[in-house]
Amino acid sequence: MSDDLILGRKDQHLDVVLSGGGRHARSSGFDDWRFVHEALPDLDHAKIDLGADFLGRRLQAPLLISAMTGGPARAEAINARLAEAAQHLGIALAVGSQRAAIEGGASGGLDRALRDRAPDTPILANIGAAQLTRGFGVEQAKRALDMIGADALVVHLNPLQEACQPEGDRDWWGVGAALQALIRDLDAPVIVKETGAGISAVTAQRLIAMGAAGVDVAGAGGANWGLIEGERATDPADKAHAAAFAAWGIPSARAIAEARNALPEALIIGSGGVRDGVDVAKAVRLGADVVGMASGVIQAATESTESVVAHFQTVIRQLRTVCFCTNAASVAALKRVPLLSVK
Repeated sequence: MSDDLILGRKDQHLDVVLSGGGRHARSSGFDDWRFVHEALPDLDHAKIDLGADFLGRRLQAPLLISAMTGGPARAEAINARLAEAAQHLGIALAVGSQRAAIEGGASGGLDRALRDRAPDTPILANIGAAQLTRGFGVEQAKRALDMIGADALVVHLNPLQEACQPEGDRDWWGVGAALQALIRDLDAPVIVKETGAGISAVTAQRLIAMGAAGVDVAGAGGANWGLIEGERATDPADKAHAAAFAAWGIPSARAIAEARNALPEALIIGSGGVRDGVDVAKAVRLGADVVGMASGVIQAATESTESVVAHFQTVIRQLRTVCFCTNAASVAALKRVPLLSVK
């Protein structure tokens, strides 16, 4: 596929997200849970430790910016703002797909300038699993890592999106074996993530058994890439096909909890429909080590670095208040506070 087609498609994706389209018809599941309020906390709100260890670095809060970017005209500015914000806040950054940059197109800001803007930030590179049987392998993965000075590689799984995309890659025969080979041969941590339909406990176990450094369950409740592809489709049949999957997927809260139950020691990233710091806290309590936010921050990223920082400062303040009102002096303590199902 030509670089122009890939970049044009990414611009269309961004347009759909910014317009409020492609939202999942199914809840993320976080509203099914409530913390038990502590009316007499024995804490200083300002001294609560929100720090978390991630890929050998210490984060100031257990947060990951999961980027969604469009074509190069907008992507370069968006990526720069996200990197600057991540550095300022002391949180992690995962970039969008680097396929076009690797295949020779415009980098969209996915070059060494990104690391220069965020020298102390854990940065995650990104390629698609479907490309692993279409010419991508260790060499391309190394290029993805090297071009941005990344700490780890994310391989994203998006079968629903590919099935709904008019020009999607629908032949996934051999992708699992190719992914296992990449994890084995690449001299860098590989994290495997979904893109909004969730990873089941069984599949999470399979991925960790392959040697993956962690999984990002990326459950249902936020952006629905099947619907996003349906919105950009021009053929009514393609639109009708995608519409049936409006509520498809494993809700994020359930995916996090089940993955943690199946994998007590594994690195679990929770994302998908995370709206605010209360959702972040619930994700942590359900088992996430780090929590990703994407579509909720993309509007801020089109505006300025300051807007991204302000967005996450509010999220971090909300997370701190949850800790305060549950008598949790740290993120580690938050993992042990009472959480009640309200279903």
